[in-house]
Amino acid sequence: MNISNRVNQIKKSAIHEMTRLSKQYDDVAFLSWAKPTTGTPKHINDAVIEAINKGLTGGYSQSEGLPELREEIVRKLKRDNNIDADISQIIVTVGAIEGLAASVLATVDPGDEVILPTPTYSTHITQVKLASGVPVLIPLIEEEKFALDIEAIKKAITPRTKAIMYCTPSNPTGTVFPENTLRDLGKIALEHNLTVITDEAYEYFTFDGSKHFSMASIPELSKNVISNYTFTKTYAMTGWRIGYIHADEEIISQIKKAHIPLAICAPVASQYAAIAALKGSQDCIKEFSSHYLKARNLMCERLDILNSVFEYNKPEGSYLMFPKIIGDAGNDSITFSKNLLKEARVSTTPGIAFGPTGENHIRLSFCVPEEMINKAFDRMEKYFK
Repeated sequence: MNISNRVNQIKKSAIHEMTRLSKQYDDVAFLSWAKPTTGTPKHINDAVIEAINKGLTGGYSQSEGLPELREEIVRKLKRDNNIDADISQIIVTVGAIEGLAASVLATVDPGDEVILPTPTYSTHITQVKLASGVPVLIPLIEEEKFALDIEAIKKAITPRTKAIMYCTPSNPTGTVFPENTLRDLGKIALEHNLTVITDEAYEYFTFDGSKHFSMASIPELSKNVISNYTFTKTYAMTGWRIGYIHADEEIISQIKKAHIPLAICAPVASQYAAIAALKGSQDCIKEFSSHYLKARNLMCERLDILNSVFEYNKPEGSYLMFPKIIGDAGNDSITFSKNLLKEARVSTTPGIAFGPTGENHIRLSFCVPEEMINKAFDRMEKYFK
């Protein structure tokens, strides 16, 4: 059997392994799934049913996406991200994941280095490896709420450095990188002519006065930034697999060359769902954000009771947090999570899934009903007693 080295080097996903193991047990309290449990808003579902009944969804769209959807995306980027975009700068993708993969493939040649502040979403690291690039993992400063280490990033740049890739609000830490720090990162990108690939999936979910900032809103960086967004988190559209990329026209034309063999086009039914999401009421975003804030506060209260087991930074965004396991038990986060699943029927995600600096941690998701959080922590309190 012949397997490529670039695929063979990739380890089995700890995230999906925990999902598989969780199915072996009954009545599991899930804090491991980073997907909304609220369901897609009704007006979005209704719009897709109408599009299907009109016979609009049976064929391909243009590879870059339906013009109407891209026009709505341009309006959204101006309104919410302070980005002056044009329809020619947009590609609709199969979720942010496909967009990120196409962005990496269009940027990275074999042996090129990509700087990734970690812990970070594991797929980012995998995508760089699949492009035969070299992930350069720069630890976030945990003692400063997982802040970007700008000086360490500067020191990590070599003649082989091609790009910087990050997500904010962060998966898994819930950190919201502030505007001033991202402007500093942008200066580094300009100085060294680096591409910045952003994952802004959780852009609408920020708390305690933190604000999401899109680096592409800095005019002088227009030719350096590839911005990736998704409808998945914003509108609870996990299964619809729909997202989009914004970049300069010259860059987007190259990304399109990678997008077409990966996807041809995004699912047309999902594109009509996205149109309805952008054109319809945005009240669902406020409702989701309010729920996540209450759920975050509840999870923090329950973690405070377990302060002999965990210490944590309160997340400023997303619907995820990344508590540190106190003591030797955290040295193997996979074993820790497996034991918690087996003995307490609580599903969590091992921190090692998010890079080496994720060891000694677990990721917890609070996009679940409050009763699920209480159920999980009731079991953990009993387990750790």
